[in-house]
Amino acid sequence: MSARRYASALGIIGIACLVPFSAMGQITFERTYGGPAGDWAYSGEETSDGGYVIAGLTYSYGAGWDDVYLIKTDNVGDTVWTRTYGGPDADRGYWGEQTSDGGYIVAGVAHSLGAGLDDVYLIKTDSGGDTVWTRTYGGADWDGGRSVEETGYGGYIITGLTWSFGAGAEDVYLIKTDSAGDTVWTRAYGGPAGDWGYWAEQTSDGGYIIAGLTWSYGAGAEDVYLIKTDSAGDTVWTRTYGGPDGDWGYSVEETSDGGYIIAGLTWSYGAGAEDVYLIKTDAGGLVQVTEGHQETHRPRSWYLKQNHPNPFGAATTITYALPDAQPVTLAIYDIRGARVRNLISGTVSAGLHQVVWDGRDGRGHTVASGIYFCSLEAGGLRETRRMVLLR
Repeated sequence: MSARRYASALGIIGIACLVPFSAMGQITFERTYGGPAGDWAYSGEETSDGGYVIAGLTYSYGAGWDDVYLIKTDNVGDTVWTRTYGGPDADRGYWGEQTSDGGYIVAGVAHSLGAGLDDVYLIKTDSGGDTVWTRTYGGADWDGGRSVEETGYGGYIITGLTWSFGAGAEDVYLIKTDSAGDTVWTRAYGGPAGDWGYWAEQTSDGGYIIAGLTWSYGAGAEDVYLIKTDSAGDTVWTRTYGGPDGDWGYSVEETSDGGYIIAGLTWSYGAGAEDVYLIKTDAGGLVQVTEGHQETHRPRSWYLKQNHPNPFGAATTITYALPDAQPVTLAIYDIRGARVRNLISGTVSAGLHQVVWDGRDGRGHTVASGIYFCSLEAGGLRETRRMVLLR
């Protein structure tokens, strides 16, 4: 019996990378794609011909600052074709997959198109990657798409986040469309703080399951957020998972027993600054804890979290933690690697710390919209997070 192959698309500054694995977790080959500037991959899926489709963004090619990047390969990762989509500003692809007609569907964020500062971006292509139609969704503020799946009834289900609608700073955004990409309904979920959706798929009962993260609910700084809806997107139940630190949910799948398996990352548990987090639930989203097993909170090494909000307009909060007092440098860099501003330079006490960057340089001047990087140096190591400033 032949083993099914699985593909992982890794986003790395300056490179898009495809690493397929066998059923035993063995690497079958590695390939990189891109040009002279930065090119990032966010998703990789096997296609019906045994090849792969990769979605992400490119600074090397296209019409704008960055553009949606779609790469089709054969079964050994050699390029069949590449396509870029977008306008003169920043446009990014976060998920792409093959559709039942042999074409492709890509979800992401459009700054060049749409009604708001950012909008959910949906691109439908034919089998050669040429555009059939594009759609944008959202309001006057920032809205973005993180995943898309073709549904059993025709059309697509998209999830992401919205600043334009909902109850909080940002909320989980769910959009149901018909087969032409026209909106059937939209829903927003969340509380008074920030809540993000990373993955949604249709469940066997015709409803939907969404995985993401929440600052509004749960036990920690942020927690894994699981939302079950009916076929109209109305909430059936919600669950949170995690400990006292940050815990994020990136994807969810319905399992053969009617429950769910969630993959993400955790700062609350495990051996490192952040660890892979796998959660198995029953059909109601409940985790069964076996007798004598208790999840313990372990001491953390230093780490830098993703800034929040991101993208941001006026200001953003940068959170980092130190296991003990030590010299720290926290600085902002632009896309060329030039230092924009030093936020911290000196010895900082142990614990969780937050710093607000107001979008100004070291001389107090307002900086332009664009891609910036927050870099934390401590203990002889460096960690970096990408930030998007949109004024």
